[in-house]
Amino acid sequence: MNIAINKAHFPVTVLGPGRRLGLWLQGCSIRCPGCVSQDTWEAGAGRFMPIEALIDWCRSVTGSGLDGITVSGGEPFDQPEALEALLRGFNEWRASERAAFDILCYSGYPFRTLDKQHGNILQWLDALVPEPYVQTLPTQRRWRGSDNQPIVPLSALGRERYGSEQVHEGENSLQFRVDAESIWYIGIPGPGDMDRLEARCRARGLELKNVSWRA
Repeated sequence: MNIAINKAHFPVTVLGPGRRLGLWLQGCSIRCPGCVSQDTWEAGAGRFMPIEALIDWCRSVTGSGLDGITVSGGEPFDQPEALEALLRGFNEWRASERAAFDILCYSGYPFRTLDKQHGNILQWLDALVPEPYVQTLPTQRRWRGSDNQPIVPLSALGRERYGSEQVHEGENSLQFRVDAESIWYIGIPGPGDMDRLEARCRARGLELKNVSWRA
């Protein structure tokens, strides 16, 4: 089975606790206004990978220094069969190595919808950040884009890592990765942050092209 993926990065330190593997799946039918990942919306774009090959790649790049996996997008639950197979594979990897990494997933669907329609997928997660992003509801809580979005622990490990109020205190921050042709930002910016970044770059003679926060 193949899965549509936009990008992957390791280590990610701004989308959950510790050093994490970040996966952004391709395709989103929700398309929240103000989304900063509009490059992940189109279902036919991105790269289609066999799930086994993707898991093998994840294992090869993370070594023993993995605290968690964060799956975002795009809308992961728009590929329900592939998502379940991917998460099941992560759980098998974790069990085979007796590893302690957690699995966190973002979704723009309401929790009650996911619980009703995709309980078979939720069983493979340790925590979930559901609900659509609402740009008029800024938040002061980590790992969320807007104040309507909770973090829902779904396992004993999830409750251990995400159940304490102290865990969620603090501001969101961004990481940046650079390759030969692109600058990648990772994390959850605040309202207007990306426009301010673009303006500062422009003031220094740098023009950002094909930015993800505009269609």
